[in-house]
Amino acid sequence: MKPIYFATCVTFCSLYAAQPIQPVFQTEFQLSSFQAILFTTLMMAPLGFAPLFYGYLLESFSAKVMVRWALVLLGLLELLFAGTDSYLLLLTIRGVQGLIIPAILTSLMSYISYSSVVGKVQHAIATYIAATIAGGFLGRFLSAYFTDLFGWRFFFFLLGLLLLLTACFLGGMTRDVKMKYARPGFSEIAGLLRIRHFLWLYLAIFCLFFVFAALMNFMPFQLKQMSPASGEAGIGLLYLGYAMGIVVSLNSKVIIRLFRSETAAIRAGIFIFILGTVTFMVEDYLVMFMGMFIFCTGLFMAHSLLSGFVNKLAEENKAIANGLYISFYYTGGTLGSVLPGVVFVMFGWRMFLLSLLLMLGCSLYFVNRLKTALP
Repeated sequence: MKPIYFATCVTFCSLYAAQPIQPVFQTEFQLSSFQAILFTTLMMAPLGFAPLFYGYLLESFSAKVMVRWALVLLGLLELLFAGTDSYLLLLTIRGVQGLIIPAILTSLMSYISYSSVVGKVQHAIATYIAATIAGGFLGRFLSAYFTDLFGWRFFFFLLGLLLLLTACFLGGMTRDVKMKYARPGFSEIAGLLRIRHFLWLYLAIFCLFFVFAALMNFMPFQLKQMSPASGEAGIGLLYLGYAMGIVVSLNSKVIIRLFRSETAAIRAGIFIFILGTVTFMVEDYLVMFMGMFIFCTGLFMAHSLLSGFVNKLAEENKAIANGLYISFYYTGGTLGSVLPGVVFVMFGWRMFLLSLLLMLGCSLYFVNRLKTALP
């Protein structure tokens, strides 16, 4: 199973590699900050609708076939990205890659779920989640680090090679599974959203990932404003707090026992998230570095508990309930990576943070409504 987790890690590296070096793209191609953030936004956007619509495509293939060919295509596109000088072509490549990544992640999840030994599926999924978090950090950090050393193209070229090698490694997958994917109709989606506790839960995670994506996307621009001469590696290192997601995700049951209920623990996570956001008001690198650990702890605490709560509440239609959760999660992230930029550009960093705190206030309201709506 190790090549599966390595494939997951490398795929998430590809998803987030452009984020910390968006100011580099802005300078090299003479872009606005909005044009620069599209390198990440276009990759994330398809993840918002993939859980609801990709089933019609993916059920036509086996997990083994789909993941290997998708990794090959993603790797070739990374190599093309590394050698391209046209902004429009770079953006087009990122958009196509964004359509491929959901196919890879769906295939990997299907393979893990259906090929794991009975009784070890939960551990296998927890390891998968840890691999996604590790990939999210390594993609950001290594991209920034290698940009300082060799320029921005080097890491994308390296990613392309790693993705192609990973596709070769997966040729040794001894088992194969036919993917079974939720293909919900409009009536099923609407029916689930009419259940109030699901609606409040989905709105809460929408707001939370909206804030998370916003700060992660615009923080590099703020750091460059604070210290124009600073290197990219310093920006990448700031994402080290992302690793807190692994610690929190693997201890969700302990957290619930500590706060005695899911909703109380989720509220605690949001308050920690708020505290982390407030620390970024202090425009000092060291304070921001420490604040990132608090910020990520709060997000992943609430996220891991909410995602588990969905499965607990969904006695029927678990696949659709989880698909909607992922859709709200990434739709919030997609919009959060773009819309708060208007506030950032027009009113500055602190007003930008205040707008994010307002969204976190909304998430608290939704969690309170979730508690009252529970059966």
